[in-house]
Amino acid sequence: MKGNNKLGIVLAIVGVLTGLLTFYLMADIYNPTIAGKIAGGRPDEAVTVQIVFALLGWLGITAGALWGAVLYGFVKKLEWAWFWGTVAATVQMLVGFFPIIPPSSIGMPFPTIWVFLLATVLWFGMLLIGRVKMKVIALLFVAGLAYVLTFMDGVGVIAYFQLSVDDSFMNGMFAMSQQVTWWGAAAWAMFIFAVLKKKKWTVPLGVFAAMMSMMGAYPMGITNTVQLGRFSMFLPAPVISTVLLVIILLPGTQKLIADSGEHES
Repeated sequence: MKGNNKLGIVLAIVGVLTGLLTFYLMADIYNPTIAGKIAGGRPDEAVTVQIVFALLGWLGITAGALWGAVLYGFVKKLEWAWFWGTVAATVQMLVGFFPIIPPSSIGMPFPTIWVFLLATVLWFGMLLIGRVKMKVIALLFVAGLAYVLTFMDGVGVIAYFQLSVDDSFMNGMFAMSQQVTWWGAAAWAMFIFAVLKKKKWTVPLGVFAAMMSMMGAYPMGITNTVQLGRFSMFLPAPVISTVLLVIILLPGTQKLIADSGEHES
């Protein structure tokens, strides 16, 4: 499917419209979700929504603009178009996913699920146009889970930081880890892009991304599990990152990554 510019043009137009949809939906649910969290006695989560929804809105609208450049690339039949479409879709998947959770937890509609679903279709569409090997797509999909879940850990920290003001050590732990998890999420996104670009530093970047997720989230997850007496939702991201670290270090995976630029016809 490489060189399928007609399909690329259609998907890029959908990507631009998804960016506009993101703008509308995020603006529409922003203040009602904040008000709902306050009314539900969770001002800490209201602050989280206030910060994170705005950040994701900026990213989602920017991704929509990037789709405009991708559309130009497909119209001109330029080789880079599918890669940058993958970048835009990767951002939009994250943007559409988290805003599902806060409104749904208080019985409100969660319309950004459509952004997430559209972005997922766009993501797979770009990889198919680029003729990325199925084994590579599977690896990138798992890395995408680590990317989203590691970002989610950073989101959770914002609320926990506010709730732990009476626990000096835990409050300090949350303060130290918040940006580490977001940087780890960014590193996982860069790993995905590096695999597609067949960069020589892809494996070290994957090791770094896994370590960032593990070092940022395991201390919180383990401590939180002990305190709550149940499995902490801080743990899925570092667990998946640990599994990915082992997979990335396997000789077979490294060969797959090294050959990832040689796509199947």
